[in-house]
Amino acid sequence: MLKTIQQTTQVRMQKTVKALEEELSKLRAGRAHPNLLDSVQVNYHGSQTPLSQVASINVEGALMLTVKVWDKSLTPEVEKAIRSSDLGLNPVGAGDVIRVPLPPLSEERRRDLIKHVKRDGEEAKVAVRNIRRDANHEAKELLKSKTVSEDEARRAEEEIQKLTNKFITQIDTVLAKKEKDLLSI
Repeated sequence: MLKTIQQTTQVRMQKTVKALEEELSKLRAGRAHPNLLDSVQVNYHGSQTPLSQVASINVEGALMLTVKVWDKSLTPEVEKAIRSSDLGLNPVGAGDVIRVPLPPLSEERRRDLIKHVKRDGEEAKVAVRNIRRDANHEAKELLKSKTVSEDEARRAEEEIQKLTNKFITQIDTVLAKKEKDLLSI
């Protein structure tokens, strides 16, 4: 029973770190990357659809993305979706291809992005700690119901704390890597 709690805790913590990595991959570090447009949703026949499902996104140089829309009639809608996203990009239609130039990052913008990264990292750490709290609560419930002994419950809490420390360290590593990436020119 305690092993199941530990395994569930580990899986949930891994998902938290993965979600942080995905969130941080959307932040650009001065270079074009197709993942930058992952959050863009296009109105496709009345439903919101991810841009990657209606177009191919490629990198053309360090500061340029190209979007090739499969359904030509959707091109204006894709341009509008990119422009209205919170990414601050200004796409330019060039026939059947949409060019998305990325403005170079100013020092101030880099600092803002680092603050955003740190905030996301802190939220991930809080999520990991909440998962730890939930797992410890489950272990204590098993102890109250006399399903496990005090020693087993204590060992389980120690293992959960080790997992927590491991994933907090992983989050710190991800944050340091992204911060370094943002500060490099």
